[in-house]
Amino acid sequence: MPLTSRPGILNAVMGTSYPPPPKQSQRQDVHFPRPDYTPVVVPLSSISIMSELAIDIRGVTKRYAEHVAVRGLSLQVPRGAVYGLLGPNGAGKTSTIRMILDIIAPDEGSITLFGKRHTDTGVLDRVGYLPEERGLYKKMKVRDVLKFLAELKGVPGAEAETRIATWMERMSLRTPEKDWGDSKVDELSRGMQQKVQFIGTLLHDPDLVILDEPFSGLDPINAQALKDTVVELKARGKTVIFSTHIMENAEKLCDAVCIIANGQKVLDGAVSDVKAAHAGRTVAVAFDGAPNTAVEAVLRNPALVAAMDDQNRFLELELAAGASSGELLQQLITAGASLQRFERVQPSLHSIFLEKVGATGVEAGMSGHG
Repeated sequence: MPLTSRPGILNAVMGTSYPPPPKQSQRQDVHFPRPDYTPVVVPLSSISIMSELAIDIRGVTKRYAEHVAVRGLSLQVPRGAVYGLLGPNGAGKTSTIRMILDIIAPDEGSITLFGKRHTDTGVLDRVGYLPEERGLYKKMKVRDVLKFLAELKGVPGAEAETRIATWMERMSLRTPEKDWGDSKVDELSRGMQQKVQFIGTLLHDPDLVILDEPFSGLDPINAQALKDTVVELKARGKTVIFSTHIMENAEKLCDAVCIIANGQKVLDGAVSDVKAAHAGRTVAVAFDGAPNTAVEAVLRNPALVAAMDDQNRFLELELAAGASSGELLQQLITAGASLQRFERVQPSLHSIFLEKVGATGVEAGMSGHG
């Protein structure tokens, strides 16, 4: 059933309606070649969790006409975990989230939330959802919008006012100098509107919080406030799943991640285990001054270096098959390199993403979204 004919679903999830998803032909996606992916699954043994799963997706497929947005996806999100859904443009992340929320229905497979079918009555009342598309009533006052959203989720009026006041102070929307609750939504900056919608996501104290590109439009201070809130939610036993194109945030915040490309899962597991599984072939190198021509030739030697990621202050090198870090070090010294740092390290999540997805020309720390 098309999104526009199911307004009740969106109201049940968030408390307001949002624009329908863009038609597939309108999306400005970046498409990557479809290699023969073999999913890498790393056990979540390093995460202390309850045995019950918050989300259990099994063999889910979603098609839009001839386009397969999600293909045979299976993933499990433990209760109490912070889980990152990562992937390039058009990977299927947002479609997956919309299926979890019963905004769209899967063509194949099953989805359960807290052990119950996601379509069962009352299940979505335990979910808070921050969509990528922002959808506040711009001519309403901020406090009135939040009261309305809280009432739709069954929060009594007096309790709603208390929670709204607490969250507005926490998100710096009410200070001794200014109470933005008395302002209309369209008087707020984009980042402030984002914080209002984030508050609306949490007012009914959901057990599962789903955030689609939550850091969009936030400056570093407000982004940190959101990160702190995610950490607090986890400490309270809540489950947080978010999609993001900022690898650094995923690496710092997430207990586990799932990387999706072309609608297929290519990697799934605890962040620490994922990085450990790809360790042993990455070297961080920093030079004292610009490297000379001979050193640059060593770095470009495909028999020694398979890939190089310039992190500005240092280079992250992936050793070629058959090459050793000792051999690389010897050749750099022979070429006259003046080294500040030469260290075998675990690869960054960004580097692992590029390795598994095979994207080129993506800005460091970014992967796209969709």
